[in-house]
Amino acid sequence: MPAARSRLLIALLCLSLPLCAAADDTDPAPTLAIGAGVQRMPRWAGAHTHRNDPIPFVDIELPQYGFSLSTEDGLQWDLIRDTRLHGGIYGDFQWGRDRDDLGASLAGKLPTLAPRATGGGYLEWEFNPQLDAGLRLSHDLNGAGAYLEFYAEWDPPKLGLLEQSLQLRWQSMNGAAMRRFFGVAPASATALGVPAWQPGGGSQLAALAYNLFLPTGKHTGLAASLEYGYLLGDAAASPLVRQYGSRNQFTESLAFVYHF
Repeated sequence: MPAARSRLLIALLCLSLPLCAAADDTDPAPTLAIGAGVQRMPRWAGAHTHRNDPIPFVDIELPQYGFSLSTEDGLQWDLIRDTRLHGGIYGDFQWGRDRDDLGASLAGKLPTLAPRATGGGYLEWEFNPQLDAGLRLSHDLNGAGAYLEFYAEWDPPKLGLLEQSLQLRWQSMNGAAMRRFFGVAPASATALGVPAWQPGGGSQLAALAYNLFLPTGKHTGLAASLEYGYLLGDAAASPLVRQYGSRNQFTESLAFVYHF
């Protein structure tokens, strides 16, 4: 799964580089930063165990085209470019789970899930340069899952050279996505000795993320992120979460970054 995500981001990065080269001197300066690091995340959605994955770091912002691509926020392309209101095309990536992620207790009893790309749209309102809020609505590009996310992000003042931001998110899923990640089919329920579970759509996660960037040189720096998520609704009520996982979801990452 990490390799699949890397290939997707590298492909999008290659598509973006010609736009960087085409920028006019009078346009706002673009941002191009790439790097590599490690991410510690739940082995599957709702798991209480974690895995460590090598990950790419990508942060491309092309204000003259309304285009951005990052490993944190996915792909965004502004089609509405008002002073305060922004909106347009949105794309991201959904992690899956393999046999190693499921471990001895679940492997062979619960289906694996291939990673998927999602696409849709977003709207964002900028209250000021430090505070914005918005929503993202997306759908599996190869599947029936649909996702709605509301978010608010605040950039507190710098602490010396240290840049920081806080993001609060609430996510929901339709029934197809909820069943994919948190459902338990009758055959799996029998093998695991738990009740079958066919959840409906609704609230899935509330999360708070704290992001840091510390410059280490003219072009280099360290980017770190800590996110705490709390499962909601039918996701939290799933037998997978109640008996094999946890409602509390922690994700941490650290990457070395080079700014061009």
